[in-house]
Amino acid sequence: MANLKEVRTRIASVSSTQQITSAMKMVSAAKFRRAQNAIIGMRPYADQLSEIVDDIDTGGDVLTPYHAVRPLRSVLLVVITSNKGLCGAFNSNVIKQANARIDHYRQQLPADGTLHVMSIGKKSSEMLGRRKDITLSAYDDLLDGTTFDRVAELADSVMKQFEDKKIDLVEIVYNRFKNSLVQILSTEQWLPVVPKDTKDSNALKDSKTNDYIYEPSKEEIVRSMVPLTLRSNFYRMILDSLASEHGARMNAMQKATDNATELLKDLRLTYNKARQAAITNEIIEIVSGSEALKG
Repeated sequence: MANLKEVRTRIASVSSTQQITSAMKMVSAAKFRRAQNAIIGMRPYADQLSEIVDDIDTGGDVLTPYHAVRPLRSVLLVVITSNKGLCGAFNSNVIKQANARIDHYRQQLPADGTLHVMSIGKKSSEMLGRRKDITLSAYDDLLDGTTFDRVAELADSVMKQFEDKKIDLVEIVYNRFKNSLVQILSTEQWLPVVPKDTKDSNALKDSKTNDYIYEPSKEEIVRSMVPLTLRSNFYRMILDSLASEHGARMNAMQKATDNATELLKDLRLTYNKARQAAITNEIIEIVSGSEALKG
């Protein structure tokens, strides 16, 4: 049986931890509501833009530099995690998938090919920075006060590198937000743009052809809308990741608080048993001493 002092120390320690996890859960809940509202507001806009571009029949022609499919010699992998931990498997799942994609492209690229990794989030920067077979660039500060303008500026720089043929493919690994309990690990090709006529044939059969009247022209509309769609989707993925992060942390802190509550119950029961045993021993010693004096 543990002595009373040790049990009291553990009770105080667990109680303090419980207060911290409970406070962190409340903070994450507040941030989660804001992040959830942001992605719920952004997702229909980004999806509608993508749908409009898909509905414009390209006829299989490359209308923009962002549709160009080239042999893989240089690949950019964008990895979106968080700047902080204590959010369950949120970061580790993304990093594990990123490592798998890096190994995959290492086999696909020629010997003189290059593999770049753009890390958005300190956790991926720390883990992937240990690899010697990649070129890593970190943009961790992008998650501090995320705005469309800041994300669009980074997206434009990547699009420019693709247009200049410095990068042949861009892939993004992130957690897509579903609800506060579920985050879906996703890997999406961002560049080159996949035209509608090369996507799933079943989806094409079910879709209806829209009879659009183009003004000024179909080509000019596509050339202006594709970059806007790419920026919007990049921003949407970061908002997805932010909402997923706060949801994951909120649930992790709730579980930690619940575990601390259960542990406190067990510790208090142990403390009461130890205290009762100590009192019983003292009573036995007093009675034994009284009986000895009588004798």
